[in-house]
Amino acid sequence: MKIALLGYGKMGKEIEKIALERDHQIVLKIDIDNAQDLNIENLQKADVAIDFSIPDSAYNNIMKCFEASIPIVCGTTGWLDKFEEVTKYCKDHKKSFFYASNYSIGMNIFFRVNSYLAEMMNRFSNYEVEIEEIHHIHKLDAPSGTAISLADGIIEKIYRKEIWELDRQSKPEALKIKALREDEVPGTHIITYDSAVDFIEIKHSAKNRIGLAMGAVVAAEFIVGKTGYFNMDNLMNEA
Repeated sequence: MKIALLGYGKMGKEIEKIALERDHQIVLKIDIDNAQDLNIENLQKADVAIDFSIPDSAYNNIMKCFEASIPIVCGTTGWLDKFEEVTKYCKDHKKSFFYASNYSIGMNIFFRVNSYLAEMMNRFSNYEVEIEEIHHIHKLDAPSGTAISLADGIIEKIYRKEIWELDRQSKPEALKIKALREDEVPGTHIITYDSAVDFIEIKHSAKNRIGLAMGAVVAAEFIVGKTGYFNMDNLMNEA
């Protein structure tokens, strides 16, 4: 499989390493220094593109891949105000798009645990729920896309929560997300249910970027030859 890497920072380099170990080829690397090379001709040398760029670039990268008619796997967060537009275009024009806020298999198991626990806790209004996420100081968006996905999972199941708020809780129906940026932390997410008598806590901590990179490469292998919008549920259900 021939891969175009859109974003060649720490994640891009980790994806490259995993892809080469799995006998794939990297035929294009796009970063800030050669952004002008992101064109249809160069993209069409690849079977699939993997985007771990920056929020300001992700939307244009995705649309450029659609224009070139090559599948794109996106792990960039912070651009989701245009997510519905992208998925609609993908479906209407029969393009191929895979998005996940987190490509770690362990985290996607954690998503399911979070949803299951939230469904149980819906009955117990004496517990106040909160999310804390910790990432490295280079991360541009806050809260993380993963934290937002976890919040959405809670809001879907706990009827007394309707919205999330960053670093505050202005009203009872708001779910507080606390976002910290520390050193080189790859990613830690903690969900706490606190009452007057006890608290329940679930936690996922990434040790490194390898799990994310592996998931992105497996997603690229999964999407080649398919049309439509896909996510980690599709991948895990097929595994």
